[in-house]
Amino acid sequence: MAMTALGILPGTAEGRVISSSEALSFWGGVDPASARIIDVHHPLHGSVITGSILMMPSTRGSCTGSGVLLDLVLSGRGPAALIFSEPEDVATLGALIASEMFGKTLPVLRLSPRAIEALACESTARIGQDRITAGTLSIKVSPLATASLDLTDGDRAMLEGKNGTATAQAMRIICAMACQQGAERLVDVTQAHIDGCIYASPANLTFAQRMASLGAKVTVPTTMNAISVDHDNWRRQGVSPDFGRPAQRLADAYVRMGCRPTFTCSPYLLDSAPAKGESIAWAESNAVIYANSVLGARTAKHPDFLDLCIAVTGRAPLSGVYLDQNRKARRIIDMDLPAGVDDAFWPLVGYLAGKLSPDRIPILRGLAPAHSGTDELKALCAAFGTTSAAPMLHVDQVTPEAGQVREDADHCRITLADMEQGWRSLNEGPGNVDLVALGSPHASLTECRALALELAGRRVVIPTILTSGRDTIMLARAEGTLAALEQAGVQVMPDLCWCSISRPVFPVETHALMTNSGKYAHYGPGLSGCRIRFGNLRQCVQAGVTGRASDELPVWLQTKVSG
Repeated sequence: MAMTALGILPGTAEGRVISSSEALSFWGGVDPASARIIDVHHPLHGSVITGSILMMPSTRGSCTGSGVLLDLVLSGRGPAALIFSEPEDVATLGALIASEMFGKTLPVLRLSPRAIEALACESTARIGQDRITAGTLSIKVSPLATASLDLTDGDRAMLEGKNGTATAQAMRIICAMACQQGAERLVDVTQAHIDGCIYASPANLTFAQRMASLGAKVTVPTTMNAISVDHDNWRRQGVSPDFGRPAQRLADAYVRMGCRPTFTCSPYLLDSAPAKGESIAWAESNAVIYANSVLGARTAKHPDFLDLCIAVTGRAPLSGVYLDQNRKARRIIDMDLPAGVDDAFWPLVGYLAGKLSPDRIPILRGLAPAHSGTDELKALCAAFGTTSAAPMLHVDQVTPEAGQVREDADHCRITLADMEQGWRSLNEGPGNVDLVALGSPHASLTECRALALELAGRRVVIPTILTSGRDTIMLARAEGTLAALEQAGVQVMPDLCWCSISRPVFPVETHALMTNSGKYAHYGPGLSGCRIRFGNLRQCVQAGVTGRASDELPVWLQTKVSG
């Protein structure tokens, strides 16, 4: 049977073949300065992707990956081509922006798993206009067949430039993405959340400044993700102007375009959080998963740059989980529920569920007796988003659309043994730790209170940093919780989060750290170069006041399964 490839973005390329059966997040997984894969949990860890034909099922994790890829392309360190076996938006959008706005072509193709398996056996490959050749292998490339978009009069007016140059540029990008997603029309959104304000690479600033110079203005209420510096205090914190200035300019560019300077990766904690059934346009992976799964709102996992385009036009491709049929679970994951679980259980099972469902929406069964609240679900969704490309999940008897399961959904299970293995994989660091990292995603007010209560008059002896949003910190200050944390030696930081923090705000002498975040336990080694310990809030506090992490498994991993 002849193998064929689908040309998502056209172009020619030649290079060595680098292939993996596991998806990769470009942000947190690839160093834009060296093009080296830094995700220590990924099979390709240490590989340099410059000039390669890079093949994988899809991308996963952060929406910021589009910015990292754009920077790699603009700096000449990018891959020669990208080949996926599944529909993919984040890297594809970065490649589209490189071509559309900067004239840099990066071919993106989609092959069947069988064709990728055959091509992975070759050392080099050449991509022509209509064929991939490698050794004796020849794969025909067919152009993407796109249905004509059913645009409204307002859409056409924006596309034709009647609302300004920036709006026309934004609409061209939206329409191109809609076509590659198979959308037939666009949908109105009521609000947006910008992830591209993180200074992940110079390309993020280049894009924002280009759009601002064209006169871009958002037309729907738009919040902003955490940025890469404490906006008002980075100079006093010793951040180099070479980093602090562009990071601040990036944030300011989005504010000039009309975005609200919320600077939080937990927009679902704001008073503007959407209602069930509301169509929105959020980027930031943990926020997208929480919005769809817990709030019942509707948003694709929009890549950086597309978030601004949608905010400017108020229109998004009507595809993916905006549609009822695409919100149903395709995998049923039955959970062994240990007795007496604590707060570390939720990020751990989210992390494991993502690994078991990297390419489809799952429903997790068996968790209802644990009585999860918003903070537990926040931790679960964030960890799930590090290991899965899916934009949502369901929790049986807990989340609002948990009855949405396809008849052909397959089954798997997470056992107590799986949890123990997962725990150990996130705890490869030493017993002595130099830092406690809390607030990934940004801490809620109840999490701030829980930390203050756990400290109960004790003081930390190693740097202990909690990141949270401005609104939450304001509430914590008003009720005295912030003062209690600061009296205990905890540094509470606004604006940035652990996935964007850099030295010297990240303590320079740190070699090992402890966190209660499944998300940061995964990304931390690659982003910080430090070894990681993972545990519950109580264990993190104990590490903070002693400088040591416990080597014991949590009690609930030593007990029988409940029920």
